[in-house]
Amino acid sequence: MTDQWQNTLGWEPSAAQQQQFQQLYALILEGNTRLNLTRITQPEEFWEKHLWDSLRGIKGWLQADTLAKAIDIGTGAGFPGIPMALVLPQTQVTLLDSIRKRMAFLTSLLREMGVKNATAVVGRAEAVGQLPQYREKYDVAMIRAVAAAPVCAEYALPLLKVGGKAVLYRGHWTAEEAEGLELALQQLGGAIESVDAFTTPLTQGVRHCVYLSKDKPTPAEFPRAVGVPASQPLG
Repeated sequence: MTDQWQNTLGWEPSAAQQQQFQQLYALILEGNTRLNLTRITQPEEFWEKHLWDSLRGIKGWLQADTLAKAIDIGTGAGFPGIPMALVLPQTQVTLLDSIRKRMAFLTSLLREMGVKNATAVVGRAEAVGQLPQYREKYDVAMIRAVAAAPVCAEYALPLLKVGGKAVLYRGHWTAEEAEGLELALQQLGGAIESVDAFTTPLTQGVRHCVYLSKDKPTPAEFPRAVGVPASQPLG
């Protein structure tokens, strides 16, 4: 996939990183026999929908490992957080998910792979966003396929430092969605910085990455209690 990496990202993994990707794939497949981690198991599909898609969202940081702390909210099987940790070894990555068995698996996977710069944390974004050790501590928050955009923003913005950025991984994206997200961000201290539209390299699937900037501290009442952002989205 060297040509695909270069043609689409202007970057390619080192030989050591390629080996790590292969090991990650093997461990995810093995874990999938015991846990419901992912439906994406074919090699090319795994490359496109997990590895490539994860790194496409952080394309702007691939050439320079300048981030101190990042968080992957609702990491699931570890995407996009684990690929990010593998290619940005100076960045400390928190993998956040509420499913304890899944996070125990990711902890053992990271240990087996020797990944020192990623940590799996069990918790809900609404609760974690109110804890002093996590609130406003991150340079980047990534959130992929978790909920409607205003809900994702309420999960992510409280965790970001002022000046930090959130990356919302989306499929299709509409003007109506952008309008609703802007209304939510006005309450959370952020704004839409840019929207990056692209297609996936193998199946030509439509994707968007919505980049949010955090311009001022998030009011203390956000995120609201567990379950409230999803049931009563801001807007």
